[in-house]
Amino acid sequence: MISKFKRLPKHIGIIPDGNRRWAQLHNLPKHAGYDYGIKPGFTLYETCLELGIPEVTFYGFTQDNTKRPAVQKQAFQKACVDAVNILANRDASLLVIGNSASPQFPKELLPFTSRQTFGRDLIKINFLVNYSWKWDLSYGLNNGPAQDLHESIASKDISRIDLIIRWGGRRRLSGFLPVQSIYADFYIVDELWPDFQLDQFYEALRWYETQDITLGG
Repeated sequence: MISKFKRLPKHIGIIPDGNRRWAQLHNLPKHAGYDYGIKPGFTLYETCLELGIPEVTFYGFTQDNTKRPAVQKQAFQKACVDAVNILANRDASLLVIGNSASPQFPKELLPFTSRQTFGRDLIKINFLVNYSWKWDLSYGLNNGPAQDLHESIASKDISRIDLIIRWGGRRRLSGFLPVQSIYADFYIVDELWPDFQLDQFYEALRWYETQDITLGG
């Protein structure tokens, strides 16, 4: 599988959008779509492991998302907990980044707010849960000064992102790790996240191979 690609990103950001729209298209209540987003995430994890990609960050939910109806909020909170539990005890190190002091943060994920390593530690997996870019950037203001911005933010343990892939056709970052995304290439998949297919991911990787990566140089 690795031989299919001449150049792979070291860190991929995943924005798994379209769960609610997918549910409506399948005559389901909006909140039902989140359960269908768990299996695609695990498939993507296994594929990145096979390809040797060192780090992947998944967008779970934002602080703004918690303004949605309670039944939807409970559904995406549960989906995040289930996803982390599935990946726990596998060959990965897991980190959950988000405002854990808020009641909107699932208590089951508190142990993962510091990186937890399992098995052979073959890949870093990060989840953004109850995340806000404002909370991330202002974190250092409440915790003493640092030498530079990157060292003061809440997500400082997450590395710079090479490629961001967003499912669901929306062409916006929605506050996804603004510091780490500064030089990321951005690829849009029109299909909704629960309709994930590996060919969509491979196409994004093939597109990335064609990009001129200069990092501003």
